[in-house]
Amino acid sequence: MIDDAPERINETHDPALRSWVESANSEFTDFPIQNLPFGVFRRRKDETPRVGVAIGDQILDLARSAEAALLNDLSDTLRAAACAKSLNPLMALGTVEASRLRRHLIKILGADGWGADPAVLVRMSDAELLLPVDIGDYTDFYASVFHATHVGSLFRPENPLLPNYKHVPIAYHGRSSSIVVSGTPIDRPSGQIKGAGDRPEFGPTGRLDYEAEVGFLIGRGNALGHPIPIDEAERHIFGLCLVNDWSARDIQAWEYQPLGPFLSKSFASTISPWVVALEALAPFRTAAFARPPDDPRPLAYLASAANEASGGLHLTVEVFLRSAQMRHASLDAVRLSGGSLRDMYWTMAQMVAHQTSNGCNLRTGDLLASGTISGAEPGSEGCLLELTRHKPVELPSGEQRTFLADGDEVMIRGFCERLGYPRVGFGECRGLVGPARQAAQP
Repeated sequence: MIDDAPERINETHDPALRSWVESANSEFTDFPIQNLPFGVFRRRKDETPRVGVAIGDQILDLARSAEAALLNDLSDTLRAAACAKSLNPLMALGTVEASRLRRHLIKILGADGWGADPAVLVRMSDAELLLPVDIGDYTDFYASVFHATHVGSLFRPENPLLPNYKHVPIAYHGRSSSIVVSGTPIDRPSGQIKGAGDRPEFGPTGRLDYEAEVGFLIGRGNALGHPIPIDEAERHIFGLCLVNDWSARDIQAWEYQPLGPFLSKSFASTISPWVVALEALAPFRTAAFARPPDDPRPLAYLASAANEASGGLHLTVEVFLRSAQMRHASLDAVRLSGGSLRDMYWTMAQMVAHQTSNGCNLRTGDLLASGTISGAEPGSEGCLLELTRHKPVELPSGEQRTFLADGDEVMIRGFCERLGYPRVGFGECRGLVGPARQAAQP
């Protein structure tokens, strides 16, 4: 836990706040009243998607809240966005309006009982959580210097970190069509894999991996040709989610030269269903990554005193795995690793500023991902490629893993903690690996 934070803390973070939803007052919940992440869900017997807010083990149904006149104090525009079928209309209104809604929700859910109407709640166990955002574009960064160094050492032992890394936030454009919500099964992908000599073979990947990341969802975008200054960058971030950017390492090794990942990544990326508003994370902000004295200073458009002081975030990201054999033996998932977003070489603001520095326009619903979150210490590696570079992982069932097997379930969990403040969690980003589909070779 940390014991300091910048001055953006306000009344919505008050540790004394309590809710009439009793499960939200547990010290173990991911979703206390100080969190209130947004998502999209539908009741098991209702096909209509709707915006909801996680509170303890319940979901506040915003459409039903509007019907119950609990949103009457909001503007027509904000009320309509809260009753939409995705988060995009709300995100497009910007962080000021999102903050106004968040403060109103605290009044509804506060312990004084102003909105104490069980009819506006749905148990999470009775709901299907859906993809919360209509995602337009997807950018995957490579912001952990530890991940870049670990991976580079496998392929370039004498020069693991390329010379541009400490000058420019490295990223590549992904695709949004195969981004899925937590719980969606993941089919083992097939592709070209290097065989004997330099001739490829086509078949299922034998080196399927996860990548534990954090995603930043864009609220208001920027006009084409108008870069976002670094000190304004976070005003364009609506909230954060967890990301598993699945990777087929053997397909990647064959295809990535000279242009980078393609089919080794585009088969699926999983995101968590709850989007935590950036405002909810204010108590957990910290200084940006402390660069060694001999590292180059960022260029002017990536430099900011405010970013250096509070551009980091104490967000712990943990990875758990449960194999089919473990499930059969009723064994709990095993924790493989845990890293922190605070250890990323490049901050959220720097990533946004860099992507738009050439005039690229971001749009509501765009997803920027941090890249694999890894730290300097053993056990903080955010993917199997790093974690098993010295030896395979031993599972409680007696199995070993270098890469994922069919039947393996990967669970990524995230949370923020600070002494004196309730824990703010992100829920889970979960995916179960299934066998490759039988199909004729393309």
